[in-house]
Amino acid sequence: MENWFIDVAHSAIEFKVKYLVISTVKGFFTKFDARLETENEDFTDARVHFSAQIDSISTHNEERDEHLKSEDFFSAALFPHLFFRSTSFIKVSGSQYKLIGDMTIRNYVKTIELDVDYGGKITDATGKTRAGFEVIGKISRKEYGLLWDAVTETGGIMVGDEIRLDLSLQMVKQS
Repeated sequence: MENWFIDVAHSAIEFKVKYLVISTVKGFFTKFDARLETENEDFTDARVHFSAQIDSISTHNEERDEHLKSEDFFSAALFPHLFFRSTSFIKVSGSQYKLIGDMTIRNYVKTIELDVDYGGKITDATGKTRAGFEVIGKISRKEYGLLWDAVTETGGIMVGDEIRLDLSLQMVKQS
């Protein structure tokens, strides 16, 4: 069994959501953790565990960030973390994989499917083995109890339901 841990300094956890239907707001988490366990060199059937601290959310707008941490959205005081635990990691072809697992936000648990592009492995200058992964997918915020919304004067919605996920992960093999 090989154990891999995330290199936070070389990874990014980002999300995007439509705002007023006409533009996209981007955000990210600055505090997160991930580990991967595998018995196979090509990571087939790897087990992935991920968490992010809700208080670390940032959209580069302090007022919006505080609103996202509030009861209207993530309720960070009651639910300080979001979690993902994989149920399968399937090689589709070449460097393409499907990562399926359970995402938990605000105690709502939903099975999601993510697309993964495996960037390969390398041994760095210090002798550590590293692997890179690009992960993308979508979730419905309302399925996780993130229900706040407002309607504009013209009848448009303020915040879209679909959240696009975009993760760049660099994992380091435990020696």
